[in-house]
Amino acid sequence: MGIECESKRRYALLLAARDSEYVKKVYGGYFNVFVAAFGDDEEQEEKWDMYRVVDGEFPDMNELENYDGFVVSGSPYDAYGDDNWILELCHLLQTLYSMQKKVLGICFGHQVLCRALGGKVGKSDSGWDIGLRKVNIVKDFSPCSFLETFIETPPALIIIECHQDEVWEVPTGAQVIAFSDKTGVEMFTIGDHILGIQGHPEYPKDILNNLIDRLLNQDSIEVKAGNCRSR
Repeated sequence: MGIECESKRRYALLLAARDSEYVKKVYGGYFNVFVAAFGDDEEQEEKWDMYRVVDGEFPDMNELENYDGFVVSGSPYDAYGDDNWILELCHLLQTLYSMQKKVLGICFGHQVLCRALGGKVGKSDSGWDIGLRKVNIVKDFSPCSFLETFIETPPALIIIECHQDEVWEVPTGAQVIAFSDKTGVEMFTIGDHILGIQGHPEYPKDILNNLIDRLLNQDSIEVKAGNCRSR
């Protein structure tokens, strides 16, 4: 039994947001949303763990070598903030990078990954981007293990977006592989083991709709002519 467990690929979700009531009720929490989106456990060959980094819960540094990859989630917090857990997360990401571990950053995760590795992030001058966005893929970018499932890379993707912060400058050695009319860095890679995605490929549309409702109720955004804008 122990040998069988050790043969499984092991991944960790670094959760930088607290579960909304809607996501807890419908999906049982964001952990299940991410595993459904990125997991591949049809033959029970994967094991996923979760660390609520937003609440200061981090993996043991001595256990990092046992993982095949990590996913950093989105968050309502600013990736350029100096909260203790964000600074600790930056240190962890720097360590994972030096270990050549696979790391996928989503939205906030994309931004904090960029910051940790020497890039620059900040608030977008044009405000929120919420909804479906066409993202253009750069031609002939360097191979990335995260994207090897694509037999042929499409010229563009439609992806759910929900952010008001963005990457201003990627780290040295990074390659921008996708952009949109709204955001200059929609995706970036470093080598074949680091991938940042500004959008939310893990979100079903119902989670986006619930998030928009919550932002509207909090007066964080307003809707004008079909577009969401910050107040």
